Amino acid sequence: MKYLKDLWEEEKSRQWESDPLELLRYRSNLLGADLRITNFAGGNTSSKFELPDPLTGKPVRILAVKGSGGDLGSIDKEGFALLYMDRLGQLQTIYRGEKHEDEMVVYYSLCAFGQNRVAASIDTPLHAFLPYPHVDHLHPDWAIALAASANGGAKLEEFNRRFKRSLLWLPWQRPGFELGMMLKQTAEAHPASQGMVLGGHGLFTWGKTQRECYLSSISIIDELGEFISEHQRPGSKIFGGPKLATHKNSTAIAVEILPYLRGKLATQKRSIAHYNNSSDVMQFVNSHYAESLSKLGTSCPDHFLRTRICPLHVPWEPQAEGVDQLKGKIAEGIERYRVEYEKYYQSFADAASPQLRDSNPSVILVPGLGMFTFGKTKKEARITGEFYVNAIHVMAGATALEEGAAPKTYPQAKRAEDSREFSSFHNYVALPRKEAFRIEYWALEEAKWRRMPQEKEYSRKIFLVVGGGNGIGRATVLTLAQGGAHVMVADRDEKAASDVAVEASRLSSKEEVAFCRLDLAIRQSIAEALRETVLCFGGLDGVINTAAVFLPPNRDGHLPDEQWKLTFEINVTGNYLLADEASRLFRQQDLPAVMVLASSANAVVAKRGSEAYDVSKSAVSHLIRELSVGLAPRVRVNGIAPATVIEGSAMFPRDRVIASLTKYNIPFHEGEPSEILRGKLAEFYSRRTLTKLPITPQDCAEAICWLASERSGKTTGHLIPVDGGLVEAFLR
Repeated sequence: MKYLKDLWEEEKSRQWESDPLELLRYRSNLLGADLRITNFAGGNTSSKFELPDPLTGKPVRILAVKGSGGDLGSIDKEGFALLYMDRLGQLQTIYRGEKHEDEMVVYYSLCAFGQNRVAASIDTPLHAFLPYPHVDHLHPDWAIALAASANGGAKLEEFNRRFKRSLLWLPWQRPGFELGMMLKQTAEAHPASQGMVLGGHGLFTWGKTQRECYLSSISIIDELGEFISEHQRPGSKIFGGPKLATHKNSTAIAVEILPYLRGKLATQKRSIAHYNNSSDVMQFVNSHYAESLSKLGTSCPDHFLRTRICPLHVPWEPQAEGVDQLKGKIAEGIERYRVEYEKYYQSFADAASPQLRDSNPSVILVPGLGMFTFGKTKKEARITGEFYVNAIHVMAGATALEEGAAPKTYPQAKRAEDSREFSSFHNYVALPRKEAFRIEYWALEEAKWRRMPQEKEYSRKIFLVVGGGNGIGRATVLTLAQGGAHVMVADRDEKAASDVAVEASRLSSKEEVAFCRLDLAIRQSIAEALRETVLCFGGLDGVINTAAVFLPPNRDGHLPDEQWKLTFEINVTGNYLLADEASRLFRQQDLPAVMVLASSANAVVAKRGSEAYDVSKSAVSHLIRELSVGLAPRVRVNGIAPATVIEGSAMFPRDRVIASLTKYNIPFHEGEPSEILRGKLAEFYSRRTLTKLPITPQDCAEAICWLASERSGKTTGHLIPVDGGLVEAFLR
């Protein structure tokens, strides 16, 4: 093979010879590991084999097929739906025709084998009715390029001659029971065929054994890749050649534009962004064909379920126009997109259609900059982008296959007169809008989305947590991550930030947590952390700062001038700089946002030996009030005022803990572990309070996260004491 590799390991596969379901899992994982073979959650695999019936003990033939919504690359044995083959066969006798095919889905659960309750996908009959033991249905870009070509039928014949293959062509048909019947009839009429190309859709291949099926799939896909590449000759102008050039400051402009874009798209819900300026993307968005092709939309059903009917192409000229002009064109384009999308919905919706979803685009193409994609999570935003990159590859292949005048009829159409419903540009054929709507607003697809877990409290929210590497900051990061937030963990100690990010990712996912270094004493460091947050997630919904320094006086009780200055530089000026830099971003985004800063009970309790820290925290308390006024009404600014928190605090290294224990005559041994010593000191401090309980980082995190949530949506300019009832800190 020229492009793909045979990853099948005979020694490994032999261990599953007696477990066909495990072998199907193995085959599926190999196929799903390469995005050139199939996209995320796209395609299906199946096997037919015998298992003992749970009731009779007698062997019965069953179908194992990827369950609804599963991903081939990560599926395990429990992800396959198991169904009785004889019951699936009986469904053909009650099938009332294409107009009624959706009603057949309710019968799939009645065909479930034993106690298997994995939801069977709408593609189940496509596998059940093909007369082969093992079937793969995949969405490789090379195959879809052929399937989406105006001359696809003729090019398939050429491919078969070139590679001595016997693939068949089927016109476009929405996945479902009717397509299953078409596949069966075509296969029975051509028993020597090796596979089928579904017009505008994808590829079917099969085999007598798991190994044979796998080899058939990857070898045919590899040959299709070779066939397409032969048409993309060196020197040929892909997408009509470049029209514009990539902006020299493309990433910097993308960072500036992302919050603005995110705000404009949040008419119903907020989203997380992903930015892609890869060579494939830039070649497309900068090309002569980009605007015309993007308006057609995608062809494969799996693509536009995530990318919507089509992306928004912003006609910006990067070498002639500035950022302000780009923002104007974005605003105009999004408004126009919404109007056109709602017209699209109204044109095809009927009484049974699901309600209109968000009418905003999920893919935005900007010449000179690249592609911006949006979803409810970082993963979904990234995958949406991957799907459109698949679509770019498809369009590149289809336009490369163009030869001579466009045909008058398209092979994707069942009947010649149906060709007028399809749209084409330079040999690339997109699905009719009506067919696209039947997929996008399919009640069965709607049911799949409704089975998704309910969103968590902080889902779709993005937070920068400064001081997130330890103590209160760490507890806040973990609480937010568990609640569904996307979090940038920032700390002057980058290693600590990295460790907490890893810890938090176990509570959510790796893509929802990132880390960076941030030094509050340096404005540029703050600006860079905000830049990384935007580039990673697309914007910002909240800034939380728990970082501060406590510099004790020397042995004679004197605090050097430099330490006094440093205390205020970090504890006070650092908070001001953080708010100043974040406020610029908030203005660009123009969405409600929050800031939560950590003051201290010390701000109102005067005592000896901590004057710099205490006075700096008094300033922070008033800075919170000033910021709440200055940033209203869009940004709420609040704070917490905890009593001394020992557990996990960077301000209490072992030597300071020992010094405090000595100062308060608390018995201890030098050899005791640091955490034991910290516990003794925390217990001592708790005796000063009304509750007699030590203040923990989690206690503070709970207050911070409440202030950062919509539950406190009408609270700003206030501080929540988290001090266990410290009488000395009562306001008076």
